[in-house]
Amino acid sequence: MRKQRWVAEVGAENAAFLATRSRTAVLASEYRPRDLGDGRVAYDERSLGAARELSEEEEGAISDDGEGLRVWVGDDAFDLEEQAVG
Repeated sequence: MRKQRWVAEVGAENAAFLATRSRTAVLASEYRPRDLGDGRVAYDERSLGAARELSEEEEGAISDDGEGLRVWVGDDAFDLEEQAVG
């Protein structure tokens, strides 16, 4: 079975925030986004699903529309790119 993950370049401060202080960061580890270093954050299927449950006003909310899959921090949206893992 092919695993998927989605990665966004959000900057070091935002990556640390999403991985450690966002609302999804307090969930069980399999539902948290991962700070990959170099200002990148990654979501797997479970963590992406948890982030999709956030309201659009919350930091780390996910939108999926005509402009693509994006994670929001404040007023800034960052594109999530799908990557195959394994």
